[in-house]
Parts: sequence; C-alpha cells; structure tokens
Amino acid sequence: MTADRRRPDHHSDRHPTRAADLRHVVTHLLTPLLMCIGMGLAYLGAFANPAPHHLPVAIVGTGTHAQVLAQTLNDETHGTLEARTVPDRATAIEQLKDQDVFGAYLAGVKATGTGAPRTPELLVATAGSDTSATVVQKVFTPLAARQGAPLKVTDIAPTAENDPTGQGIFFLLVAISIGSYASVAVIGGAGAVLPMRLRAALAIGTSFVVSIIGTLFAGPVFHLVDHGLWALWSLAWLYSAGILLIGTGLHTFLKRWTTLGVMTLFVMLNFTSSGGIFRPEMQNGFFAALHSFWNGAGFVEGTRSHVYFADHGLAGHVWTLVGWLVVGLLTVGVAALAENRRRTAEAEAIAHAGAVAAAAVAATVPERAPAPGRTPAHSAAGGETDAEEEMEEAVGV
Repeated sequence: MTADRRRPDHHSDRHPTRAADLRHVVTHLLTPLLMCIGMGLAYLGAFANPAPHHLPVAIVGTGTHAQVLAQTLNDETHGTLEARTVPDRATAIEQLKDQDVFGAYLAGVKATGTGAPRTPELLVATAGSDTSATVVQKVFTPLAARQGAPLKVTDIAPTAENDPTGQGIFFLLVAISIGSYASVAVIGGAGAVLPMRLRAALAIGTSFVVSIIGTLFAGPVFHLVDHGLWALWSLAWLYSAGILLIGTGLHTFLKRWTTLGVMTLFVMLNFTSSGGIFRPEMQNGFFAALHSFWNGAGFVEGTRSHVYFADHGLAGHVWTLVGWLVVGLLTVGVAALAENRRRTAEAEAIAHAGAVAAAAVAATVPERAPAPGRTPAHSAAGGETDAEEEMEEAVGV
C-alpha cells in the first residue's frame, strides 16, 4: 500500500524532467533547421537559374561596321549583353585583363587591299570566369557562322593546368572559410573563460594556421596555382583573420547562435556572391551587389587578379579584405567593453547581495548550505556542456 502511494510521485518527478529535456533538444534543433532554410534560399537563389545580365563585351573596330554590329547585339539580346566598341586588339586585351569586358569580337571583314576576309576571332579570358567565357562564345559562334567562317577563339588568360575550369580558387575559399568559422565556436565556447585579448590572439594565431593550410592546398598539394603563393597566403590570412575576429567578437552577444550567425555571413551570403562559380553579371541584383564589397569576393577576385591578370585591380580587392579585418578588430573591441561592463555589474550585484545576506545572517538566520544540485562544480559542468553543444553545431558546408 505504501509502495503504491509512492509510485505516482515517482512518475510525476520524471515527467517534468523529460519534458524539459525534450524542450532542450527541440530548441537546439532550431539551429540546423534555420541553416537548412538559409542555405536553400541562398544557394538556390544565387545558382539555380544563372543568366547573363548586361554582360559586357567588346566589338573591335572604329568604323561604321563595328558600331552597327554593337548596336545590333544590344537590340537583339534585350539586356543580356552590353556591347561596346574598342579601337583595336590591344585595347580589347587590356579591358579583358581588367575584367571590364568578358569577350572581344574581331569581325571577319576583308583586310585592306585584299579580297579575302579575315577569320572572325573572339578573345576571352577563362581565368576570369569560365562560365562567362562559355556564354560569350555561344553568342558569337552563330554570328561568325553567318559570315561563312569558323570562329577562332583566343584565350588571353588561360587557367592553370590542374584547374581547367578556374573554380579551384572557389573551393579553396570554401576550405579556408570552414576552417575559420568553425574555429570561432571553439574559441568562443571553450575559450569563454579567457580574457578577450587572449581570445583575439588565438583568433589571429588560428588564422595564420588556416591560411598556411590553404596555401599548401593551392600550391604543393593540388597545384591550383603555379606562382604567387606568398601573395595568395597574404590574401588567405587577411580573409581568415577577418572571419575569426568578427566571429569571436559576435560570440559575446550571440552565444550559441554564433554558428548560425557566422554561417549566414560567411557561407550563405559569402560563397554565393564570391564570383567563384558565376560572375555577378550572371546573377540577380542582390548577389551581384554583394560581390562588390563582400570578403569572399575580395579573396577570389584578388587571387585571380594576382595569379592570372598581373595584379590588375588587386589593390581594390586587398582593401576589401583589410576593411573586413578592421570590422573584426572593432567587433572584438566592442565585445571587450561589453564584457567588462557585464563583469563590473555582476561584481557589484554579488557584493550587494553578499552584504545583505551577511546582515541577515548576523541578525537572525543561520548560514545555509548551497542548494542541492547547484554547486559550483555543477555550474561549471553546465558551462562545459553548453560549450560542447555549441562546438558540435559548428558544421562545415
């Protein structure tokens, strides 16, 4: 009889605990579900339906024929291409290296003083974007066929032998990004007990390691680039350090939502706007706009500029990465101030509570033992559990 009376109490103790555990799991499931939604919106929004939008091309020539051809292309493509004329082949090559245009067409008109037409020629730079070069070639091949001649395609900036599509730089970006933002969860979670200056130092040190790993992948391991490894390492370090510092600073405010925050910044919006798969001229306006200042685009375009285009435009991409590094330093500084204020407030609150408790104990109440299950060791264990859960959520994409 006594045992039967105790059994309902036993079950009533277990059910609230089970419900609390279930709520804990469901709350943590929000992070991967939000990642799923965000990745779907970002990747499908950026890559699902690539199409050229005002893709700049050049018609080489100064006469009426070149001007008419450029205007005809603009009229017939309805905004797909943006054709312009350039005076000569050298100017066309210079604009291709600057990535001001992505194709330059030399019509197969008759050479002066001869009766034979020249072979139509299309100049492209596949290192700038293999997909854009392919689109341009599809446009001008039928145009050359109308003149009864095959189209000669000249690549003025071919990719490295072991990176035929030129997309290896993008996948290098992915590796460096994952090494950087996944480290944020470790530094912010397991390193939360450390002062911010030490966490910032760890972030800088980790960025050096990540950038060295990325450079080894690009050079000796996979031979994605065959020269300029020191400059590539510098770009990789600037890129990685910016991510790690921003993430470390944000952890002070976002806590276990930091992983979702850095993935939004440095995966969802970053990979899709980097230009590593499709140039901004092949994407919608949102991702094309991000390409102009986002850090992934700074790394990808900076690497291309240095490796394939003799540093044309490199300075602008370096300044982009420096800007993100400065943002990271400012974020860490703001986080350090916030943590100092928080610690000061907590110390004042503890001191006040201690003074009130001491006065009460001295007057009437004997000293009480700590509440069961809430010992300092228990609290530390809880903190370690939260840190481990946060690090487990730092998935690579």
